[in-house]
Amino acid sequence: MKIENPNPMQWHFSERAGQLQSSFIREILKITQRPEIISFAGGLPSPATFPVEEMKAAFDKVLTNSPQVALQYGPTDGYLPLRQWIADSLSGNGSTILPEQVLMTSGSQQALDLLGKVLIDEGSRVLVETPSYLGALQAFSVYRPEFVSVDTDENGLVPSSLDKVAKGARLLYALPNFQNPTGRTLSLARREELVAACARLGLPLIEDDPYGALSYKGDPLPKMIAMNPEGVIYMGSFSKVLTPGIRLGYVVAPMALVRRLELAKQAADLHTSQLTQMVVHEVIKDGFLSRHIPQIRTLYGDQCQCMLDAMAQHFPAQVSWTKPEGGMFIWVTLPKHINAMELLDEAIANKVAFVPGSPFYANEPETNTLRLSFVTVSPERIRTGIEILGKLIAAKI
Repeated sequence: MKIENPNPMQWHFSERAGQLQSSFIREILKITQRPEIISFAGGLPSPATFPVEEMKAAFDKVLTNSPQVALQYGPTDGYLPLRQWIADSLSGNGSTILPEQVLMTSGSQQALDLLGKVLIDEGSRVLVETPSYLGALQAFSVYRPEFVSVDTDENGLVPSSLDKVAKGARLLYALPNFQNPTGRTLSLARREELVAACARLGLPLIEDDPYGALSYKGDPLPKMIAMNPEGVIYMGSFSKVLTPGIRLGYVVAPMALVRRLELAKQAADLHTSQLTQMVVHEVIKDGFLSRHIPQIRTLYGDQCQCMLDAMAQHFPAQVSWTKPEGGMFIWVTLPKHINAMELLDEAIANKVAFVPGSPFYANEPETNTLRLSFVTVSPERIRTGIEILGKLIAAKI
């Protein structure tokens, strides 16, 4: 039966739904799909790094040897052999991570959402870097916190600034390695100072580490979770070292917290795909990443240097930028009077795209900043795009 002439449906959205905002980066990506656009906008891994043959072989092996298990519902906390592998990889330097502390998630973005759901009430104080990862700001915003920006400088977050803002805060969210968006790395001394300060203040510290393996020199700094496993919540992902299409991340937390996260995940999606977890474990269990990641580091390091060289040649002297030692991003600071949003319109008209810096700030955005990503662009197009961008900037000085 089809109802004739139904009345228009009156949708009554929740207040939370009214707070939802589109990702500025995702909106830009719609434009940059055009092949003529030289895009420095997306934080996407290079498809050249995807281990296609290894993934195909792993899918075939899993579906041949364990099809009933792989295609069935799985436990909420995840596939135990993979959780054991993660726990072993994070253990060391006097600390032991148990597989029971590991919760597999559908990408690290789900981990952010679950942490927000479990730790944040409306009006809760949440401390973030200045600037911070846009995806985290989006995920936490759903729960209506009061974002408090922590002081940063050219070396990243300033631990000594916590005392004046930490009172009553629920958590501090930080990306210590090759931060998105700035590419900055927190020094060992600052990591130790930060962990000690959070422990003294009783402040949970979220260590989001999607880029830590991508050090161009191959020597990542120690993880903060190893310094205080009871006070640090660690987030990791296979998106940057294998492929983002599998949507596989994880969160490692003290037992009391990880159980709450597990309950929240049960309500969200029951469990992350058992098939993809088994496939990833099959790919990595015998040391594949130790052979694969150096290739990614070399590629990204070469393309980063290409962009830095082009910027030194074509950007005006009044412009400054970070010089990352790993990861996927360069952060650019323009003269104060140049608005990066307005510059973006001109850049797109000239077939170049980037991400303005404003969306990465929880408070008081700096409109003269922008983020460049170099990993999906060939050296030739990097040089061409940076030359175009340099001319557009120079015209405004």
